[in-house]
Amino acid sequence: MEAYAIFKDLAIIIIVAKACGILARHLKAPQVVGMIVAGLLIGPSVLGLVEQTDFLTQMAEIGVILLMFSAGLETDLKELVKTGPIATLIACAGVAVPLVMGAILYMMFYGWAQPGTEEFLKAAFIGCIMTATSVSITVQSLRELGYLKGRVGTTILSAAIIDDVIGIIVLTFVIGFKNPDSDPIKVIVNTVLFFVAAIIGGVIAYFIFKKADNKYPHTRRIPIAGLALCFVLAYVAEEFFGIADITGAYVAGIILCSIKDSHYIEEKVDINSYMLFGPVFFASIGLKTSINNIDSSLILFCIGFVIIALISKIIGCGLVSRVCGFKGYDCLKIGVGMMTRGEVALIVAQKGLSVGLMSAEYFTAVILLIIISSISVPILLKLLYTKAPEKV
Repeated sequence: MEAYAIFKDLAIIIIVAKACGILARHLKAPQVVGMIVAGLLIGPSVLGLVEQTDFLTQMAEIGVILLMFSAGLETDLKELVKTGPIATLIACAGVAVPLVMGAILYMMFYGWAQPGTEEFLKAAFIGCIMTATSVSITVQSLRELGYLKGRVGTTILSAAIIDDVIGIIVLTFVIGFKNPDSDPIKVIVNTVLFFVAAIIGGVIAYFIFKKADNKYPHTRRIPIAGLALCFVLAYVAEEFFGIADITGAYVAGIILCSIKDSHYIEEKVDINSYMLFGPVFFASIGLKTSINNIDSSLILFCIGFVIIALISKIIGCGLVSRVCGFKGYDCLKIGVGMMTRGEVALIVAQKGLSVGLMSAEYFTAVILLIIISSISVPILLKLLYTKAPEKV
């Protein structure tokens, strides 16, 4: 009987997520905000109707994979290449500033530590958590607003992908000082090898899909093969190169974004995402949150953690984007778009728990950051784009 309980959970998630999404739309807010709030309502924090399970976690992972694949399909490859160098500079700032400010925050609360000591590594790890950027929610918000293909949207997407790669390298270095078995050089080599393999394999896959698309235009076999490529690259990225699976999914979308039926593939993939996997992913953010275990002594640290994590992205990414030629509100859009944290921050935090760089009680601060950034970023982006629309 226990096995069938998942059907009840899925029904509750879909109904409540869609209802809250429609309500959010009527309130002039992005639907993704409503879906996250739905997860909070039905999760352990409020009503306790649904609990996070391994099955729902895996469903949510598929949801974010499909979302990033769709984002890749919608990407303007020429614009991506043009914004590549700028995105790299923005990503570097998006890692460096949160890393330093996060470490300083920890030492302000728990004492200044000498480099190389256990406490210094813990401080550096808090900064590592802040470096992660989860662009999925920003992607969904930009899609709803109609600005995903704009220069700002493409820059955010590019910077977020590079941001995660740099963040993983930084994390590996920090863990390397804690665990002698970890090899930072190997991670750097694997990262380079992944992108080299993605370029070579991507060119081959592109011509295969282009030929198949010309022979069998607008047939369902093309989206099916495209979805298979998405899952293959997501698996290969994680399993063989240690790169985030969402990066592999996004690269798969990039490979196929220039074929004639790219929009047809995106349309078919979006049906699965919209109907099931998307609501599960966004609701799962709320489901992961429990405010029952918050200790009063941690409240101040949690507040500081969230504020610094949000502001550091705006300072780092916003200022560098200004230097790179973006003007006024566009700088704020990039900084705000890079503020979201999600599955990558959770993975980083879990890794810290497993190697002893972070205590379990600090996990609450990470969850709060994910929830607050996930809800605030879509609203702020809507306000910024309303104030200063972008030509797409």
